[in-house]
Amino acid sequence: MSTETAHAADTLPPLFAELAAWAGNDGSPQLRVLDSVAQFTHHRDIDALDHSLTLSLAELADADVVTLYKRDGERGARSDPDERLVRCARAANGRYGVTSLPQAADTASEALLRQGERDGGCVRLRDGNHGMLVPIRREGRVIGALMLEGEHPMQHLRPLVEGFARIYANYIALLDESERDKLTSLYNRRTFERHMQQRPHVSTGRPDPRGLPARRWLAILDIDHFKRINDSWGHLYGDEVILVIAQQMRASFRQGDGLFRFGGEEFLVLLEAADESSAGTALERFRQRVQDHVFPQVGQVTVSVGYAAVGEQDYPATVLDRADKALYFAKNHGRNRVCNYETLRAQGALEEGMAPGSVDLF
Repeated sequence: MSTETAHAADTLPPLFAELAAWAGNDGSPQLRVLDSVAQFTHHRDIDALDHSLTLSLAELADADVVTLYKRDGERGARSDPDERLVRCARAANGRYGVTSLPQAADTASEALLRQGERDGGCVRLRDGNHGMLVPIRREGRVIGALMLEGEHPMQHLRPLVEGFARIYANYIALLDESERDKLTSLYNRRTFERHMQQRPHVSTGRPDPRGLPARRWLAILDIDHFKRINDSWGHLYGDEVILVIAQQMRASFRQGDGLFRFGGEEFLVLLEAADESSAGTALERFRQRVQDHVFPQVGQVTVSVGYAAVGEQDYPATVLDRADKALYFAKNHGRNRVCNYETLRAQGALEEGMAPGSVDLF
């Protein structure tokens, strides 16, 4: 390293000093590193960020495979984290391809699971290649790991990979905060349309216990007589009710289901179920759970639920409108009940006298 480069490295923050030391005499590797950081932090979507991270590291390190293992549970949500893999691998033609897997299920991921909560080390893999594993930490907690595989030893790449791991953890924290409701930590309204567009509409590949392919359903949950709660007990107790409802949602629905606070006392659930009956059973279980819970000071609180199937070509506003019509029906027919749009329409219950719903559409 030249005297000028060494002096410049001394004035940089520790992370970039490490990267500058790794880059050596030629300035172009430094520019490649900075360009890669700029590229993957350009993304505002977590899935795109994950893909860009693994591709950037694979190209910089000339690795055959880069695997990102993620432990992606919501804050305080469930005891079983959602474990996923994103893998960038070099094909026979030399080009890289990136794939996402829903859960850790192969040999490489087993190594990540075993070692992810310990300091990463350089290992010799069964196929004779070299591997290096670096944990990703956030606020002292391991949230994932990066594993690089290639023909040559990788110890000299550790500062680079650890630097990317720290940048990734910090950036994930920023994105996560922007996607969450401040009070409940559920996803907020701005992330709903993205979730609708990115996840498959039907045949998700995650069958129900009967082996039937799952499809998606959108439910709108509304706290009954919420204005009365605020007027009688004050907004602090109203906020407490909203917090408890969010906790009951996390406890009732599965890890892969999308949970949103849509605003005020309204919540959304994107759930997977094989048919209308299965979706209705899950929502009815949640409704009953809320009804049976004793809320501090307030006592009993109930919710009304309307839900609809998500079609393959449906726009978010279209599905919201259907679920909202079912919710409106539930509200006007006794509250504290679960209603399905398709069933109501088949019965002719929505054909006449259907007033506009309560959800403010896009």
